[in-house]
Amino acid sequence: MFVAIVLFFWGIGEGMFFNFVPIYLETQFFLSEQMIGVMLGAFGFFMMITHIPSGHLADRVGRLPLLIAASAMGFLATLIMWLTTTLSIYLAGIFLYGLTAFISSPLSSYVTAGRGKWSVSTALALNSAMFNLGMVLGPLASGWIGDRYGMRTTYLTATIAFVISTIFVMLLQSQPIDKHDPAFPPVSIWKNKGLVSFLSVAGFAVFAMYLAQPLTPNFLNGVRHLSLTDTGRIFSVGALGNMLLVLAISRAKPNHGFIIAQIFVIFFALCVWQSTGLPILMLGYFLLGGFRGARPSILSQARELVHESQMGLTYGAIETVNSFIFIFTPPLAGFLYELDPYSVYPIAIGLIIISIIVSLIYFKRKVSHA
Repeated sequence: MFVAIVLFFWGIGEGMFFNFVPIYLETQFFLSEQMIGVMLGAFGFFMMITHIPSGHLADRVGRLPLLIAASAMGFLATLIMWLTTTLSIYLAGIFLYGLTAFISSPLSSYVTAGRGKWSVSTALALNSAMFNLGMVLGPLASGWIGDRYGMRTTYLTATIAFVISTIFVMLLQSQPIDKHDPAFPPVSIWKNKGLVSFLSVAGFAVFAMYLAQPLTPNFLNGVRHLSLTDTGRIFSVGALGNMLLVLAISRAKPNHGFIIAQIFVIFFALCVWQSTGLPILMLGYFLLGGFRGARPSILSQARELVHESQMGLTYGAIETVNSFIFIFTPPLAGFLYELDPYSVYPIAIGLIIISIIVSLIYFKRKVSHA
């Protein structure tokens, strides 16, 4: 119950500002698209360095202290971004917010451990849906506030949402720490060939699906000439797609859901690339929910490959792979954007098609060796 409330208010807080960051960097600090890509890549670096340590700590000292620390850092980061008008301090706030990504591993393992009779993918999807419900409301409010009172004001409302989230985090109950038999320790996840091969397949899929995303807000604003209000509506429809498609994809078998998620992202790229109309752009962002929908499928399949005492570390490894992708993909997207703003979308579609083929080959080989 409290986890769902925490994620709902976290979603509102993040939704108030996160999708608008590329536009804010361009309009308030006059950065080029390539520089924005570099900044987003740096943000990915700060995300990446947290996941394995936090996953290890979650397995060793418990999950709840890490959830409390991450929520408090989210509040501090948005407070910094609201108070400053200086680029360097704003970036410090953004990068501090990137560090809050360490919540992913302990939160996923907290939900997995407390799921009861639910499957791993269903439990993760339901909680993700609550986060995305908050993400529906955040951009709607943020676009309206940004057009009337300036984008900086949106960080104040985001700060308030993180205060509420932190209060509810502190009401969560702690969980016992999972342990393995010391006489029969599980194989290290780094020597687990099944996990390593799966991470390779999943990592390429995440890269292919993410490539078209980082600078699409700038594409909507600078090429499609949408207002902040219309852009906020699109982001909210996207969050609604995240919520509904995560739930829908979780009902499929994890390997099937993984393929379906990639197909949805193909249609996102196609809609943004080929359409100028607001309804089709909204449809595209709705279908982008497949990107979020892939995450429970990935975590569920990885969970089957490891011992429960390695759950936090495994989830941390997955999030580290994702964050590494989030480092180098935005600068690449920025480079392609400056060459031709339209070019990233057909390239992304081609890469996702290759990823689907690779995924199907992997799953076929996995079944044949089972």
